[in-house]
Amino acid sequence: MSTEDERDILGDATRTFLAARPQLFGIAYRVLGSATEAEDIVQEAWLRWQNTDRGAVREPAAFLATVTARLAINVAQSARVRRESYVGPWLPEPVDTRADPQLGAERAEALDMAVLFLLEKLNPVERAAYVLREAFDHPYPQIAEMLELTEANARQLVSRARRHLASDRRRPVEPAAHRRLTEVFLTAAQTGDLAVLEGLLAEDVASYSDGGGVRGASRIPVVGRRHVSRYLAAFAPRFWPGKEIRPVEANGVPAALVLADGQAVALLCLDASDRGIERLLWVMSPRKLAPYVASLDG
Repeated sequence: MSTEDERDILGDATRTFLAARPQLFGIAYRVLGSATEAEDIVQEAWLRWQNTDRGAVREPAAFLATVTARLAINVAQSARVRRESYVGPWLPEPVDTRADPQLGAERAEALDMAVLFLLEKLNPVERAAYVLREAFDHPYPQIAEMLELTEANARQLVSRARRHLASDRRRPVEPAAHRRLTEVFLTAAQTGDLAVLEGLLAEDVASYSDGGGVRGASRIPVVGRRHVSRYLAAFAPRFWPGKEIRPVEANGVPAALVLADGQAVALLCLDASDRGIERLLWVMSPRKLAPYVASLDG
């Protein structure tokens, strides 16, 4: 084979991979909740694609999705052990979805921060099965083949994940209502207005702060309307003075980026239903904020 022929073959392989890349990243990110780890998975999938006998692959997209899903499951299994020793609550790494609102998927499912946070409670294979079905609309026989399961088992895993999410999360409000609620909450939080805060929060609201050990981030969740509202009111005079609030989008929903002297110190994502704010997710880890902020400015 001539050098030119080899270049043509590699060029075809590259084009095939680049076409599939958004979906591959979307699968890995949803399974892992980490954009950094998802990028590593995609890179590994590319190396495996280069070293594969591509002439024997009938469906390249399905092959690449299978490789990615299996790699993500392996990483998620080891990440589970690491996250058990994580300092404080662990929250997903946020992503900017302005350019790709569905992040490579058939539909924007299993993408917002609250769902990714809840999916973390499932085992990695359950997460992968749910993601492949609900976000990417893969048929059950294909999911079974990709994850080396029986079709009945694949159906069971997806059904179990659906039940888990349905029991732990109420139907979220529409984006416009979410945006208004975020604005009202931020005003009340900055002023420490206890009455307004209590009116906005669901009775069993929970506040999670992921600082990865950074100073000022609560290392335990704060739970319940009374406790969360008082915590926010006490928090206000120490945290909010001198801060700039930038409305952003994270994981497909409105969010608020908090900056001090031009540097991001927190990303606030609200999970809200018709009962009010169900969860407050504060991403304060500099390691998680840095790539998100870079994507906003890039």
